Amino acid sequence: MTDLRVRFAPSPTGMFHVGGARTALFNWALAEQSGGTFVLRIEDTDASRNQPEWTEGIISALDWIGVNGTNPAFEGPYFQSAFEPQHREAVAKLLADGRAYYCDCTREDLVARTGSEHKGYDGHCRGRGLTAGAVRFRTPDEGVTVVEDVIRGRVEFPNDAQEDFVIARTDGSPLYVLANAVDDITQNITHVVRGEEHLGNAAKQVMLWPALGARPPVWAHLPVIVNEQRKKLSKRRDKVALESYREEGYLAEAMVNYLMLLGWGPGDDREIMPWSEMMPLFKLDNVNAASAFFDEKKLRAFNGEYIRALPLETFEERCAGYLDASWDRETFSKVAPLAQTRIGVLSEIRQNVDFLFLDEPAFDQASWDKAMKNEPAAILSGYLDRLETVSWDPESLKVALEEVGTAHGLKLGKAQAPVRVAITGRTVGLPLFESIEVLGRERAQDRLRAALARLQA
Repeated sequence: MTDLRVRFAPSPTGMFHVGGARTALFNWALAEQSGGTFVLRIEDTDASRNQPEWTEGIISALDWIGVNGTNPAFEGPYFQSAFEPQHREAVAKLLADGRAYYCDCTREDLVARTGSEHKGYDGHCRGRGLTAGAVRFRTPDEGVTVVEDVIRGRVEFPNDAQEDFVIARTDGSPLYVLANAVDDITQNITHVVRGEEHLGNAAKQVMLWPALGARPPVWAHLPVIVNEQRKKLSKRRDKVALESYREEGYLAEAMVNYLMLLGWGPGDDREIMPWSEMMPLFKLDNVNAASAFFDEKKLRAFNGEYIRALPLETFEERCAGYLDASWDRETFSKVAPLAQTRIGVLSEIRQNVDFLFLDEPAFDQASWDKAMKNEPAAILSGYLDRLETVSWDPESLKVALEEVGTAHGLKLGKAQAPVRVAITGRTVGLPLFESIEVLGRERAQDRLRAALARLQA
């Protein structure tokens, strides 16, 4: 074990952002590779967000990507609200040391004094000797505050541009910037690895840590994750909830692999890599400061690779949650090898195999309109006749349809379009002749007759 201690401190929001998952994984990699500790701390001081099911959602999402208490590197969860006594003690210390002061100014007061809606706090209450009000930390008047960031290098914040920031409300409850610093000090956090949007807070915390008698941690601010328009991922606009990807049928292994590559790479051309290979190679100083593009198409491609690599029995087990419980598993097992090579997410399994279990296929109207051209009735009728006596194996079924197509001047690709829709209800899906074989002679004939009747209607 080492003394390295990283923390992941999410706020309950009702969903777990993929950016938060990336941050958690980077912290987890640091902890695991060094024999250090990953501390989970829930930022639960906002009463409007303090809902137990949201906290449970965070823990469940982390567990899905492999960050959980089954590993000795994991510690927690802790809850920020439990540390409120330490927060209040810290405020009292800063007041007693002259590093903070009470302030009763309102926003309207500040605007009246400065004549501007945009200027920061002017230090009006520094020398007033108030004994109540909000509490502000007194920032230096000159020089710069420096954040030494592993990813971004030396980042300077001129002190004359830093306002005396509020660390506690008038009721004594702490604000995020103070609570975070106190919690990190209390829990002996050595490395703070978090999103780029917190870089401004780091400047304030660099002032707070020494004022509270502690040495600041190692800072690393990860690049922002953007969409294809190069805008920061937003839950209002983009698909960002880890839970939605999980429900859709993305594998945790694929999600972990993809998220680890958002801003970092192993230093070679490899992309598909299990956690056991990525984790030892991860280095904070190799993380790119430039924004990282969340490409859902690439994530889907990763997921397809991981699906195809599953043992067949495991693939069938993972598909079970997306299939109707009444569907015959023995029949599904016959087509599972065909489906495994074709789907990108597990939820697609249903639309690929449902034709086997329904009395009638679920016709997609667009597929029907597209396929029922080029003498569809003649093709369906001719193939129906051939199914009476053809040997029941994929190759024989294929040859029979080729012969029907040739008789009507059509190649196999054109001839099989109406047959596929008649059998499965869709223009795309599993290999047609293997599907017909599993469906069975009588049911296949019934579907061709039903399609002919629909054409006549």
